[in-house]
Amino acid sequence: MTDANTAFPTQTVKDYLLKLQDRICAELAAVDGKAFVEDTWTREGGGGGRTRVLENGSVIEKGGVNFSHVYGDKLPPSATAARPELAGRSFEAMGVSLVIHPENPYAPTSHANVRLFVAEKAGAEPVWWFGGGYDLTPYYGFEADVVHWHNTAKKACEPFGEEIYPRFKKWCDEYFYLKHRDEARGVGGLFFDDFNEGGFDNAFAFMRAVGDSYLDAYLPILEERKDIEYGERERNFQLYRRGRYVEFNLVYDRGTLFGLQSGGRTESILMSLPSLVRWQYDWHPEPGSAEDRLYTEFLPHRDWLK
Repeated sequence: MTDANTAFPTQTVKDYLLKLQDRICAELAAVDGKAFVEDTWTREGGGGGRTRVLENGSVIEKGGVNFSHVYGDKLPPSATAARPELAGRSFEAMGVSLVIHPENPYAPTSHANVRLFVAEKAGAEPVWWFGGGYDLTPYYGFEADVVHWHNTAKKACEPFGEEIYPRFKKWCDEYFYLKHRDEARGVGGLFFDDFNEGGFDNAFAFMRAVGDSYLDAYLPILEERKDIEYGERERNFQLYRRGRYVEFNLVYDRGTLFGLQSGGRTESILMSLPSLVRWQYDWHPEPGSAEDRLYTEFLPHRDWLK
């Protein structure tokens, strides 16, 4: 499958995604003062991508902004587990996925992803959908940050219907949840998948609205928190909580599973993992502490805009 395929406007989506990657990298690099390093790659089964990574910057300890476009004759098991009717179809998947891990413990980690998936079979209409969203993972909670994050997400959704934000906010809360810990990974945001409502033009416009609003949601928070003084206690707690991020990505994340099962580039798939992380046996924060407030006031699911 190639972009020359006239059955579906994949090139239009690809052009947008490449420009989105450029824009996000440029604005994050401007905040940090250090440029992303680009690494282009090809996939043996078809396709490739360009991975951009910024490590050991003045603000960003590790950040990755990936573009990938892969295709093949057979869908991996992760793609057909919930959609067995797609077995035997060829596939094409493209998207931008990013994770930013700031060095300062008071600056939250953020994740965003927008993608298109197409499954085709001779003599049948293509099956396609968009997916994506973004979510925020603070280590020390600031209500103003979370309200701004969710308010930006809500505004991005409003042109597409009043029910869109609460629906995809709830999906995000449910998706980014560590069942084995019985706790949320962060304070949520948006998550959507299998989205083709209103036809291609409407669904593509919604995906763009999500992708275009990420920087509006994250940059003000990063700018506000990146220079707060911190010490060993805050740093240790940040590294401990990063362990939850690693656990989720390796155990539950659909994108990680799809990438590994489809023969994607391992280094690019796992660029989402932080450079430094720690686990401590049966550790619990001191009741009433700033660390404890993360668990009691920020991780429980709630409506942040009331």
